[in-house]
Amino acid sequence: MSGGLLVAGTTSDAGKSVLTAGICRWLRRRGVRVAPFKAQNMSNNSAVVVGPDGRGGEIGRAQAMQAAACGLAPDLRFNPVLLKPGSDHASQVVLLGAAVDTVTAGNFRELRPRLAATAYDALEELRAAYDVVICEGAGSPAEINLRAGDYVNMGLARHAGLPTIVVGDIDRGGVFASMFGTVALLDPADQALVAGFVINKFRGERGLLQPGLDMLHQVTGRPTYGVLPWALDLWLDAEDSLAYGRVLGRPAAPRGTDWLDVAVVRLPRISNATDVEALATEPGVRVRLTIEPAELAAADLVVLPGSKSTVADLAWLRETGLADAVSAHAAAGRPLLGICGGFQMLARAIHDPVESRQGSVPGLGLLPVEITFDPRKTVRRAGGTADGDVPVHGYEIHHGQVSAADPGLPPLLRYADGTAEGARTGAVYGTHWHGAFESDGFRRRFLTEVALVAGRTGFKVAPDTEFAAVRERTLDLLGDLVEEHLDTGALWRLVESGPPPGLPFIPPGAPR
Repeated sequence: MSGGLLVAGTTSDAGKSVLTAGICRWLRRRGVRVAPFKAQNMSNNSAVVVGPDGRGGEIGRAQAMQAAACGLAPDLRFNPVLLKPGSDHASQVVLLGAAVDTVTAGNFRELRPRLAATAYDALEELRAAYDVVICEGAGSPAEINLRAGDYVNMGLARHAGLPTIVVGDIDRGGVFASMFGTVALLDPADQALVAGFVINKFRGERGLLQPGLDMLHQVTGRPTYGVLPWALDLWLDAEDSLAYGRVLGRPAAPRGTDWLDVAVVRLPRISNATDVEALATEPGVRVRLTIEPAELAAADLVVLPGSKSTVADLAWLRETGLADAVSAHAAAGRPLLGICGGFQMLARAIHDPVESRQGSVPGLGLLPVEITFDPRKTVRRAGGTADGDVPVHGYEIHHGQVSAADPGLPPLLRYADGTAEGARTGAVYGTHWHGAFESDGFRRRFLTEVALVAGRTGFKVAPDTEFAAVRERTLDLLGDLVEEHLDTGALWRLVESGPPPGLPFIPPGAPR
């Protein structure tokens, strides 16, 4: 067979990514060869994939997570178009893994046919290679100002004849109105593909919800295929850092007598905030994102995460007083970590003719290095060691390179060939590697050192926390939720046979 389904949403962050992953895991359990697909993603949270030519490329982090739900290695075709916002008005265009252009509102119309053709070709290849492809939409299909030329929501569904389900987040309120309105704003041909709904993040008594579900069916002619409950343990691999709230996950009680408090600066253009998720899986480690200088003063470890716009976010740090708080934290001898763009901010100077085009600007001066931006983007998997004997694996996505450093500066990590990577001086650490803390041994050693420096002598790392197992349990939970709370028989009929015939038109509908 060559079945397919589009998971659309009433809004961004309605639950499309997790529902897609859950359906993928359910189908895999049935022995179906299933793959994920998102025609276009807009996110600075990306994963590195090794392409057929051996070079590294980028796809959205959510599609890498969905690939894992399918039991597959990530594939560039799973997310053929990735837009990485560098400002409010421009995004880097990553096409089949490679950065090819910068898109603005002014030139998107000219680029769109090329992007759409690439996405359609990728989907066609995947449908030929797998039994089923579960597609994720973007934003909402009812963004009628963007419908002309759309190739990720109903434009994709129309092109490929995909039945569509619409998921809504009841936690936001107004879920019935948003579901009805989503269908009613689509033109007749689009509406004919929308088969029904799924409600996400429900808390409470299902019986109280049922009258609304019945009425929604009456006024749209479309069923609700199920109601997914709120699940506290679904927080890994967030596509947008705003999805985290203030504290990541549910911190487990410490194994020792002390907690370790980690403050992560929520940069305006934060990228790969998932780097700190592995820290948050450790018992006794409380990880929170903040924009408050006072919260940095109270933290044991401060993290400057990655950024898609290093120079602009460094300027923001200075404007908000956070730069002074970071410097004061370091001056007090308390642990400070910079990852990728955050590492670059810790340098003495940043020379950037590429990303910001501001030339040379002073860094925070907390590490004795200089950073120079290269037009060629480094995108690759990385592996090596820490302290000479602890295996570490990660990935790199950056234009900035260390162009000068003090002689004898100790590295934080080393590549497999012994080449130095990153830097450390006192309790200030920096690395270009994303994902390094998913390596259990390195994470434990780093946290042990941080706790000692911070004076948390009662903190003890858990010797049995395995990040890969935590992620796998999350994917299994998603599959369980789909199996237990959705009408999987009806979903299978959609995947196998397409949208039901005779779905009613809901006025007013968009003009044809």
